[in-house]
Amino acid sequence: METSTLYTVTIFSENAVGLLNQITIIFNRRRLNIETLSVSPSALKGIHKFTVTTFSTQDIIDKVVKQIDKRVEILKAYYNTDEELIHQEIALYKVSTEKFIQLKNSEGIIRKYNARILDITEIWTVIEKTGHYDETQDLFEKLRDKIGVLQFIRSGRVAITKSNVERLSDMLSWIEAKKDNK
Repeated sequence: METSTLYTVTIFSENAVGLLNQITIIFNRRRLNIETLSVSPSALKGIHKFTVTTFSTQDIIDKVVKQIDKRVEILKAYYNTDEELIHQEIALYKVSTEKFIQLKNSEGIIRKYNARILDITEIWTVIEKTGHYDETQDLFEKLRDKIGVLQFIRSGRVAITKSNVERLSDMLSWIEAKKDNK
């Protein structure tokens, strides 16, 4: 039996209403839970990039990506493993300022985790940490155990491939060359 791996699915599309719903339905039909999701404009003008992470087998993720690719609004979908990507997440932690100040070595914790303080009031302090899931989770657990965390949020993964250009660029160049040869 094939083991489950964390895959990052990258989907390029125009900005179409209802597309996110169509994409999530495909994951749902395959009984795949979306771990993280982020959507933003890509490096290519007018094209948006969806970044979705999910645990799956290679066989199932192949089928999911092929099914997503069949959607009219989708320009191209790909999947990658962590080794093929450079990726990060951002996390925000709101803690009590009083407890944070009383914490021994609070400055050392900020330095150790390469975090930064975004905002301080008399009541609360907001800390930001950018990194991989394990790193942001480690800081959360440290703060939670030492002083408590009032609020916590983590973004979806943002990722780029280790190749020189956006993978969609190659496909678009191929389409343009094909048009020119007609």
